[in-house]
Amino acid sequence: MEIWKKSIDLAIEIYNLTQKGPLNNEFSLKDQIRRSATSVSNNIAEGFEYGNNNQLVRFLRIAKGSLGEVRSQIVVLQRLNFITSDEYQKIYNDCKLFQNRFLV
Repeated sequence: MEIWKKSIDLAIEIYNLTQKGPLNNEFSLKDQIRRSATSVSNNIAEGFEYGNNNQLVRFLRIAKGSLGEVRSQIVVLQRLNFITSDEYQKIYNDCKLFQNRFLV
């Protein structure tokens, strides 16, 4: 599923971002955003595995919530100067594009 592949790309982007700079030593913040990012793909996969459209829609909504968590967390990271404005904008745009394309 393309939606799942894109959500994996987002998680990898978050993992790469959190492996560098001062954020690398901030376990709690790093762990939280990583868990939120991987939750997107995990919920998509879980919903798909049920083989039931109602369950898939339910888990897509949960994935959308996790995507909102990622967006909220990158605001905190930017305000703490753990990520640059460019990094913030890229992830924010990726999240919004992902949401608008797949999780409306």
